[in-house]
Amino acid sequence: MRALVWITENSWEDCIDRARELLPDASEVTLLHVASSEVEELAAGGASRLLGRRPPPSPGPPVPVIAAEEAQALLESARERLGRPAETIARRGRVEREVIDACGDADLLMLVRDGELRAGPRSLGPKTRFVVDHAPCEVLLVWPGQPPPIDPERLPPHLR
Repeated sequence: MRALVWITENSWEDCIDRARELLPDASEVTLLHVASSEVEELAAGGASRLLGRRPPPSPGPPVPVIAAEEAQALLESARERLGRPAETIARRGRVEREVIDACGDADLLMLVRDGELRAGPRSLGPKTRFVVDHAPCEVLLVWPGQPPPIDPERLPPHLR
């Protein structure tokens, strides 16, 4: 089985811990991180708001360089935590589109819920919802940490 594990800054530890528990040892694991190009576009557009004045010189490396370095560091930390061989992929762009594209040859996509920490449709953010709805492979969706308790009052009457 070829498993793609999509990690994000906010929940990568939970995702890797669950991958270590749930993925068979014989699985080929690829760790994926996608940096949003929206941040870079916003930072690049800042100089245009100076109304013809020259922007000050940048005090450090460009945003894409910083993003790439941070992505590699995160992927290396994730691989160490996983404790087994894994390929790493760092991408930039529209997050949901890049994840779907990376699923091309995967049998399973594993990811963590990123919305509200309660059961229901809001437990997925918009990008995660898009990925879950459009992934061309099986999807394993896990909770960050422990799943929330089920409130019987919130269940439809036929399930109580």
